[in-house]
Amino acid sequence: MTTTTITDQTVGEIVSQTPSSIRVFESLGIDYCCGGKRTLSEACARSGVATESVLAQIEKAVTDSHPSADQKRWVAAPLTDIIAEIVNRHHAFVRRELPRLNALAAKVSSRHGETHPELAEIEQSFAALADELSMHLMKEERILFPYIAALEAEGTRPAACFGSVASPIANMVAEHDDAGALLAKMRELSNGYQLPDEACNSYRALYLGLEEFERDLHQHIHLENNILFPRAIELERTR
Repeated sequence: MTTTTITDQTVGEIVSQTPSSIRVFESLGIDYCCGGKRTLSEACARSGVATESVLAQIEKAVTDSHPSADQKRWVAAPLTDIIAEIVNRHHAFVRRELPRLNALAAKVSSRHGETHPELAEIEQSFAALADELSMHLMKEERILFPYIAALEAEGTRPAACFGSVASPIANMVAEHDDAGALLAKMRELSNGYQLPDEACNSYRALYLGLEEFERDLHQHIHLENNILFPRAIELERTR
């Protein structure tokens, strides 16, 4: 694959084909989930990093990576397997972490908010994200995912309360964009989750937890936006 071809690919396509690139994009602040439809050149320009440097880092990540024997190739996996991965891993993680991080954000804001007023905004942003995601997961699990699973299993279009799967998918992608904006806002407010010198253990736990939450949600959204959803739309088109 030539450099020109790679730079013309979208970030989402690169991640789908080369999972090792995920950590490169994360380390450079390049959005590969909600911003997955941007070409690599556009994403690099938006993040202010040199394309050549990113390509070199991706090449090194591929060389250094040692994927396990059972690593899934989600681009070719059955849609029901992808859904199971999303629900059992990512949805479960979100539900487990939301109450913990909500409480931790409130605690840290109450103790350190006077000297670090950005904590109040982080608390509010995470609360908004929690509200958004709680409804989002429910809609996927009760409406969208069962339809996609039936679509794959039955070989025909199952009955649905919407005209085409593209309609609820568009809504889910819009909500992903909203979640991505809130993640970006919290990262900006925290200066990249940089801890102040006087940070206590709760402060450290909050920022560590928010970074882990962001990383998991990026992978979660990538799996839906760039793999599951396009394949579901194409499958429905053939039914």
